[in-house]
Amino acid sequence: MIPIDIIPSGFELLQEYLSLHVLTCLIPAFFIAGAIAVFISKKGVLKYFGAQTKKYISYSIASVSGVVLAVCSCTVLPLFAGIYKRGAGIGPATTFLFSGPAINILAILLTAQVLGFNIGLARVIGAISMSIIIGLLMAFIFRTDDEKNKNNAMFAVQEDEKTNRPLKISLLFFISLVLILIIGSASTEYISWITKLIVVSALTILVSGILIFYYSREEVKNWGKETWNLAKKIIPILLVGVSLLVLIQVMQLG
Repeated sequence: MIPIDIIPSGFELLQEYLSLHVLTCLIPAFFIAGAIAVFISKKGVLKYFGAQTKKYISYSIASVSGVVLAVCSCTVLPLFAGIYKRGAGIGPATTFLFSGPAINILAILLTAQVLGFNIGLARVIGAISMSIIIGLLMAFIFRTDDEKNKNNAMFAVQEDEKTNRPLKISLLFFISLVLILIIGSASTEYISWITKLIVVSALTILVSGILIFYYSREEVKNWGKETWNLAKKIIPILLVGVSLLVLIQVMQLG
């Protein structure tokens, strides 16, 4: 039986979590995931993360891809959903899901600084090796699904629409989105709120300009739809999980 008097504390913790993560982390992450699902070619995803790609290539890339993303364990979920929906094998996608939050450069540096170089190095090695093991297990468990994806890969690639958009524009677009996520979610101990507001606002204006001049109305519309679809699927599950964790934490405190 849960004591009634601890319920308000639980709501306060849940509200604090949502206020800290939703605006600065989850919303940018969903937009990035939607952009991956719409703008990144299936051919590109299948080349490095597909079920038909050689394992040492796909798992190696997946295990270190999160090093430049300052994401938490909840923020990485939309990114995982984006690359998996775009054709990544369940194994490499799961490897990225588990390694991403653990090996981002900020987490590594802070761990090494606070706990020592050896602990920081152990974190990197442990995160990469365990994520690969978990990914391989997932690939084995869901090998039937991966076989279907492998057989349909050639047809999926044919669905891509060709674009005359310069590669540098696409890179600038995605880099800007990632920077919005990283800077927006950075601690105020390192970047002041004013600086964050100015930089994120400037990047948002840049992204808006790129969309206006280089992307069609239909592409932007599809991006919005995909972002919303991912949010509808993931946010309810995420809220249930966070609520359970908050409840456990409050009961321990009580």
